[in-house]
Amino acid sequence: MAKELTQKEGAFLAGMLALLFAVGKERMPAGITGAFVRLLALGTALWVLYTATIAVIDPLALAAVFLSLVLGLLFLVVAPKPGSEGQQPSLPDYFLCAGALACGAYFALEADRIVARISLLDPLTGGDLFFGSLLCLLAVEATRRTVGLGLTMIVIAILGYNLWGHLLPGLMGHGQITFEHFLDQTVFTTNGIFGAPVRVAATYAFLFVAFGTILEKAGGSEFFFNLAASISGRSVGGPAKVAVVSSALYGTVSGSPTADVVTTGSVTIPMMRRLGYSGSLAGAIEVAASTSGGLIPPVMASAAFIMVEITGIAYVTIAKAALIPAFLYLLSLFVHVHLLSQKLGLAPMDARTIPGLRQTVRAGGLFIVPLFALIFALFMGYTASLVALVGIAAILAVALLRPANRLGPRALLDSLITVSLRIVAVTAACAAAGLVVGGISMTGLSGKISYLVFLFSDGSVFISLLLTAVVAILLGMGMPTPSAYIMSAVLTAPILLDLGLSTLTAHMFLLYFAVLSAMTPPVAVAAFAASSLAEANPLAIASKAVMLALPAFVIPFIFAFSPALLGQGSAVDIVYALITASIGVILMAVALAGYLRCRLNWYQRLLFLAGGVLLTIPGWATDVAGLLAGGLALLSSAVRSHGSRLATPVKGEAKS
Repeated sequence: MAKELTQKEGAFLAGMLALLFAVGKERMPAGITGAFVRLLALGTALWVLYTATIAVIDPLALAAVFLSLVLGLLFLVVAPKPGSEGQQPSLPDYFLCAGALACGAYFALEADRIVARISLLDPLTGGDLFFGSLLCLLAVEATRRTVGLGLTMIVIAILGYNLWGHLLPGLMGHGQITFEHFLDQTVFTTNGIFGAPVRVAATYAFLFVAFGTILEKAGGSEFFFNLAASISGRSVGGPAKVAVVSSALYGTVSGSPTADVVTTGSVTIPMMRRLGYSGSLAGAIEVAASTSGGLIPPVMASAAFIMVEITGIAYVTIAKAALIPAFLYLLSLFVHVHLLSQKLGLAPMDARTIPGLRQTVRAGGLFIVPLFALIFALFMGYTASLVALVGIAAILAVALLRPANRLGPRALLDSLITVSLRIVAVTAACAAAGLVVGGISMTGLSGKISYLVFLFSDGSVFISLLLTAVVAILLGMGMPTPSAYIMSAVLTAPILLDLGLSTLTAHMFLLYFAVLSAMTPPVAVAAFAASSLAEANPLAIASKAVMLALPAFVIPFIFAFSPALLGQGSAVDIVYALITASIGVILMAVALAGYLRCRLNWYQRLLFLAGGVLLTIPGWATDVAGLLAGGLALLSSAVRSHGSRLATPVKGEAKS
């Protein structure tokens, strides 16, 4: 009976999650509608390129036209429900598309007046009220279709709080905000729906997604996979290591952990399963590896560009700060996968399918040039948009050198259309985030939440960090990383700054957990993306992915107390922090894998874990204690390994 109730409760929970985070079915219409979709997608891409290279346009006008074009595209290519049948839009979809494009036309025609008006002093016209209200409603519906009810309910709650929050008593109440005041600030300034999130989607994010898409179209993703296979495919657990390396490489340009799972996972997950990995383990390895890609420059899940806008910190500073934490994440994951593969006796890749390193580099080594072009442009101090354009130009240049990789006009136009289609969901989420940010700014909600966090934490820095991490993960459930980071930054960054963290440290801390939310149960959008490829339960995939990447959840706390890991401080401090943190995450990976030449018992795992945690805590005393604990664990495991025959990998457990 208890088991039956548990099953019913599990089914109910799964049903509720499906209801909250179900999104509309993606589709590609045929016929005249399909031609119009392609034309609209191409027009959107050309508009972004035009504004990035030639035109000088007011940010509000740029964001308004871009958002209207994307919303018009969205209602044609994303159905209202996950179970919608057919590829053709319905009559309401056409009306919604027409409404979005009408909003864009209105803002384009009235741009000079809207930009010149003085907010809250010049009254809104009837047209302003109509099209402003329509755009807000369209943004909410677009959010529901692309992100689900979870974020949509947050948006509606914030909008309701703006309009009726003055009726609440005590701390949570605020001064009365009329509908015209709300619309003025939300739509006709850059403080709301046309704020930093949408402007970033219309500039940096779009161009870097274009960089990744064009690189993929030219054959760059195949090169990165072959490079990973040639480097690590022949060792124990080769397919899993290939998944880690290739997903991390692809993640540097994909801009989305979920997109990374779908792209590289379509190759790595079936390959792992064929060689004995369980579906949930194969999916978990891919999810953990793809999530790491969201923390590696240059794209960093597109959130790094939003951080530039919010903080004013130079992009190159953010990119450099991300390098050591990303290295620690990948190091711990690679070690864990290696030890787990030994423990389960998992085979390497079939030698006949592994390309030679020399052959791989000869065939596609030129694709490293665009990455170096990006790095060069970054260190030259170019803007993020110009960096992306330099990278795109480098791809087109190197692709010309080999006929197999050459992109003709049609392929290039198809790439631009693909970029517009890929940016649809991100833009909708960014518009929703803009509504939330605008609402929070008008009501002072972030200050109230800061007060509550201080109240619960009683001024403790660690507890405050823990609470803000939980908030970032909760906000990131079921939504793209940029939106999760934006809302976390608006709501909780002031708390971290009040605790004494630098602006860079505080925002990197929040970015980390916004990215990690992609694989954190119960929503774990990256795990849901992997579930169909792995044919496994998404919650089982997410749980195993978290265990594989558990040190990644510790890394933000390390650099919060030791900014040297973000490249802040002297060279000696940075190198010392890197060495101790590296040893620490390796020891944690050993403890989590439960294997080092032989199976570890509970107290050996506890010693490894204690040593790893102590080494990540800044200070000579904790470092010495961590080394002693780790050394004792190593000695104990070596004695046990020497005195028994358990060093032989135990086979037949990969399916467990």
